[in-house]
Amino acid sequence: MSQQPVNPNQSPSVRSVLPAALFLGLTGWLGLAAVVLLTLPTVGPRWLFFFTSVLAITGSALPVVAFLNRRFPSTPAPTPGVLVRQAVWLGIYLPTLAWLQIGRVLTFALALLLAVGLILIEWLLRLREKSQWKP
Repeated sequence: MSQQPVNPNQSPSVRSVLPAALFLGLTGWLGLAAVVLLTLPTVGPRWLFFFTSVLAITGSALPVVAFLNRRFPSTPAPTPGVLVRQAVWLGIYLPTLAWLQIGRVLTFALALLLAVGLILIEWLLRLREKSQWKP
């Protein structure tokens, strides 16, 4: 099997992010299952729940993010670090919603506002990268 030349104007392939996605996903989902099944909901395991859920969702979202960036290319092409950052945004967003729901303060408007805020931050970061890009 021959290696394809790397095109700097193209997003990394889904295959290239699979090792990181598998490591994060397996660690997160196994840890999350252990926390839910084997502990009581006290302060320590609750924070461990949030930590493992961030890992699980980030690992699960990483191939999807890589596919979407590959399917809808941008200039400059995202680096593997950008793909991980975008997956981490999802990994932070969903446990944040769970945390807000524990306190019974989560509303649809708040969830939408948080999503718009994270999308805006990512858009501004990509805009900054685009302004510094030199072909």
